[in-house]
Amino acid sequence: MSSDTSQLNAPIADQASVDAAIENRFCVRAFLPTPVPREMIQDILRVATRAPSGSNAQPWKVYVLQGDAKAGLSEKVCAAHDALREHTELEARFRPDYDYYPRHWVEPYLARRRQCGWGLYGLLGIAKGDGDRMHAQHQRNYRFFDAPVGMMFTLDRVMGQGSLVDYGMFLQNIMVAARARGLHSCPQAAWNNYAHIVLPHIGASAEEMLVCGLSLGHADTSAKVNTYSTPREPVESFTHWLS
Repeated sequence: MSSDTSQLNAPIADQASVDAAIENRFCVRAFLPTPVPREMIQDILRVATRAPSGSNAQPWKVYVLQGDAKAGLSEKVCAAHDALREHTELEARFRPDYDYYPRHWVEPYLARRRQCGWGLYGLLGIAKGDGDRMHAQHQRNYRFFDAPVGMMFTLDRVMGQGSLVDYGMFLQNIMVAARARGLHSCPQAAWNNYAHIVLPHIGASAEEMLVCGLSLGHADTSAKVNTYSTPREPVESFTHWLS
């Protein structure tokens, strides 16, 4: 039997588990130091490669950081994050390679963004205007939320915008495959402003741009921050049925 035929006929024996891996994925912001075996990371990435991509270009490049490599990057970016707060005139040096967020927020997206931000800060007892605690919480991104594994994803600059669509499906596969193995994750666009620090640290070439980072590991179930869950819009609010 050919591989194509086996893919067509392969049964999904447990739909509930597939759905659970998707529905129980969320952004974990506190991890345990429990190591993740390299073989498991490699297997997650292998599964993720089944993501579709235009003309099968498979545009993803993955850098896995652990140990000293991860800690060294955290120190560099945390220092830059602190410096930027003190010297806002440096802001022009900290531009992402692409616009992840809109330059001007409009409704209903602005309300959703505010609900997300203040919901998280409210849970943590961070009051509006508390710049010090906001800065510290944001900097948790650059510690990978204490996860033992950090990942950086890059894309060759020659590729078109459609490759970012492909990348999204690849990243989702990673996160769902991680959940299937009892792990949690947090995709992080927060790294993008520090691409000029990240890329040379990981050994990426000048022809690559940073897409995002990701934290991976075992969730700290005792951490209050991990009780936060963002709502989702009902299907009826975004679906148009045509016949």
